[in-house]
Amino acid sequence: MKILIADDHDLVRDTLVAFVEACGDIQTETAPDLDTACSLVDSSGPFDLVLLDLNMPGMNGLDGLERALSMDKAPRVALISGQASREVAEKALECGAAGFVPKTLPAKSLVNAIKFMAMGEQYAPVDFMTAEPATAEHPMASQLTGRERQVLKGLTKGQSNKEIARDLDLSEPTIKLHVKTLYRKIGAANRTQAALLAREVGLF
Repeated sequence: MKILIADDHDLVRDTLVAFVEACGDIQTETAPDLDTACSLVDSSGPFDLVLLDLNMPGMNGLDGLERALSMDKAPRVALISGQASREVAEKALECGAAGFVPKTLPAKSLVNAIKFMAMGEQYAPVDFMTAEPATAEHPMASQLTGRERQVLKGLTKGQSNKEIARDLDLSEPTIKLHVKTLYRKIGAANRTQAALLAREVGLF
């Protein structure tokens, strides 16, 4: 099995080669950018798999993937990245990529993924592809302490200070103080307004 690993970080490239060659049955070549990778495909191909770092020089997003896929001696091209979103991974697969490999994969899983793709299968880790996209936290949330957020959650449920105090195992005067502080922080005049503001920005 013969694969090409292209990544502009020497350490990442060397580590990937070490992982892969430890298997004993995979021959590797490396490149630091897309132009070098394409030259190697022409001069040393065909490769069973070409693994391209999404963010290395020459890639220009998915344009680099499409360029590599158009080469006769690179029938199977996959992306590897430490930063790409699920949306980018999905687009890469739609373009015809052999797979998408997050750099966070454990070594053994990474090698198995490479073998899997080189043998003609399409690979993308299920947990990455099904993860909920992270949502940016609203500025209101960052203004509040963890305890104040717990109290505000109680307000959105329509709870009284006494009920919130019971749930959080705190005294009622302490809850009253937290309520007063969070009113000031989020610009609310009363409990109803605080609850409405929290719901409006999607805090709860």
